[in-house]
Amino acid sequence: MKKLSFLVSLTNDDNDYQQEQAAAADKAARHLGVDIKIIHANNDAVTQSQQLLHYIQGAAGSRPDAIVFEPAGGTGFPQVARAATAADIGWVILNHDADYIRQLRPNCHVPVFSISSDHEQVGKIQGKQFAALLPQGGSILYIEGPANSSAAHERTAGMKLTKPANIQVKTMRANWTEESAYRAVSSWLRLRTSQETRIDLVGAQDDSMAAGARKAFTEIAENDRERWLKIPFTGCDGLPKTGQAWIRNGLLAATIYIRPNTDLALEMLTVAIRTGTQPPERKLTVPESVPSLEDLAARAAKSATARSHRSAGA
Repeated sequence: MKKLSFLVSLTNDDNDYQQEQAAAADKAARHLGVDIKIIHANNDAVTQSQQLLHYIQGAAGSRPDAIVFEPAGGTGFPQVARAATAADIGWVILNHDADYIRQLRPNCHVPVFSISSDHEQVGKIQGKQFAALLPQGGSILYIEGPANSSAAHERTAGMKLTKPANIQVKTMRANWTEESAYRAVSSWLRLRTSQETRIDLVGAQDDSMAAGARKAFTEIAENDRERWLKIPFTGCDGLPKTGQAWIRNGLLAATIYIRPNTDLALEMLTVAIRTGTQPPERKLTVPESVPSLEDLAARAAKSATARSHRSAGA
């Protein structure tokens, strides 16, 4: 049996989730006995499309059996997808809602499907985390992903569905990396209005962006720094070595575990190609609150009681 070869295209190699995506793909490839090549787009959609076309248009013997990619921009590259399937290269899109998948599948001889976390559910969980952490309401600085990201839009929509009305949200955007959030928050902190704005919690759509925001707060004047760093910071992704570790050491109050899905994509592709079957059009993975929403509510209640006792003693 021919050894299968897959191309895995990720958005960058700076973000902890993308790094875990690469590690999961590498581990799955070894387990499945397939070859993979992992490339990164440096968060640039044009670069990514050019990279993909390079492999699709290569000599027949050098082409991958399938491409697994997470879009670096707001498009799922429908034209590139058509070029791939026309060359009998399978196509899997990760963490993006692509309507063209349904149109491509009936005429394809190769697997074509999508895998994603349920991003609206991620947002709903985050809105419930905000409610648990701020039972009396308050104001949140909310750091969203890029404007052209469907995942960012879906997470925001989900958050708004479960966020209590007594929690106000101020939003800013970053690019799924610690450095981009650090720059965005640093710029905001230099504005006079930031000093006049009450913020009770910083929530980010990504753990690395939460870390970048926290880093920005550590560099402000000492008399303001302590106040800012006492508020809760939350994120998403919840990977064991980053988000979950940051909860244990107190850098984050909560996160949402979003499992990597490159490994699942490779498993589904391998089975589909070897059996000549077409996987389901869309596969959704289930996110989880870390800690659980019940634990968060209990901790918030305990903290409120402790503050009440301290006030009474004073």
